[in-house]
Amino acid sequence: MLKIVVAHSEDPDSQTAIEEVLEQSVRDLADMVPKAGILFAAIDFQHTLILKEIDRVFPGLNLIGCTTDGEISSVVGFQQDSLTLMLFCSDTVEINIGVGYGVRENPIDAAYQAVQHAIENSSSAAKLCIPLPASYIGNGLSTSGESILKGLKLALNSNVPIVGGTAGDQYRFTKTYQFFRTEVLTNALPILIFSGDILFSHGIACGWEPIGAKGTVTKVDETVVYEIDHKPAIEFYQRYLGEHPPTMEHPLAVYQKDSDRYYMRVPYSCDIEIGSVSFLGDVPEQAMVRVTDISRDEVVAASETSLKIALQNYPGKEPKAALLFSCCCRRWLLGTRAKEEYELVRNALSEEVPICGFYTYGEFSPLEPHGSTYYHQETFVTLLLGTD
Repeated sequence: MLKIVVAHSEDPDSQTAIEEVLEQSVRDLADMVPKAGILFAAIDFQHTLILKEIDRVFPGLNLIGCTTDGEISSVVGFQQDSLTLMLFCSDTVEINIGVGYGVRENPIDAAYQAVQHAIENSSSAAKLCIPLPASYIGNGLSTSGESILKGLKLALNSNVPIVGGTAGDQYRFTKTYQFFRTEVLTNALPILIFSGDILFSHGIACGWEPIGAKGTVTKVDETVVYEIDHKPAIEFYQRYLGEHPPTMEHPLAVYQKDSDRYYMRVPYSCDIEIGSVSFLGDVPEQAMVRVTDISRDEVVAASETSLKIALQNYPGKEPKAALLFSCCCRRWLLGTRAKEEYELVRNALSEEVPICGFYTYGEFSPLEPHGSTYYHQETFVTLLLGTD
């Protein structure tokens, strides 16, 4: 048995918002006691107050969460400056949480700490991990995504899918917050691990179209690509963009070995003098890459594509809930059309399936079913959960 409920409030007052969320939750639970929860909250709420209120109503709840760049739910759709909570009840699914500290200084150690914390009381092997870590932008550089993922893979069985997103702060890029039970943290990695009788599937899509020929990254220092095909990286972009500098509208498609599957890297600056392009994430040396072009219609449609992939691969009859992780760059580029991402998902799912999610500063998901997890950007990720 697995029962999942979602509550959501648009009220800007922290006390009123959490009271509304808890009232919805208690009503929909119908006397059932949740064993775990995920909270997504806008950056300006009083988060300590909110966590204490949740703990008052659901004492000792295994709760994780983070601040966001926008919130999504089946209660009110896409919103900003809001609060949404997903609660899990089950007598057959084991749900444990853990947290690692010091993500910025040592993300691999933080990941190992979080996993050990989560599995120390587990009676069965982990099947799925949902991370909601801090994200850091210093001089434009994202410093946490790939290292956190590497640490999680080392600490977990390499076959355990990792699906989630990094915390946001409403495009301010100053400080994000993470939640663990009643703690409000700023440099942490909270995770939720499912084991036992859990069924799940995932899907991803971006909507950007690769253009032109592939190139090979021949000189790179983590996030700074100096050469592609032994020529300045900026020249690779200039073939397709002319003198226009690379922007988030034209991310780099980074291909997985010899396959046609790729993940995205967002350019944030370039050095014309030396010809380098800097990205919000690592780009491996010898990776095959292509420039991409944007069609906003296709970017919006990617949410439905992501869901359809997850539905096609769901191993049971019908999922009990959906979690959505979409990139903040998508929201920024789509503007008023951002709400259409959720609407396409809602229309393609049964009305009985609760939905919850947020806009992230980076997404985690395998590229394909049973494949290795990657760190994504400008991507829409769908996670379906159930037991039958």
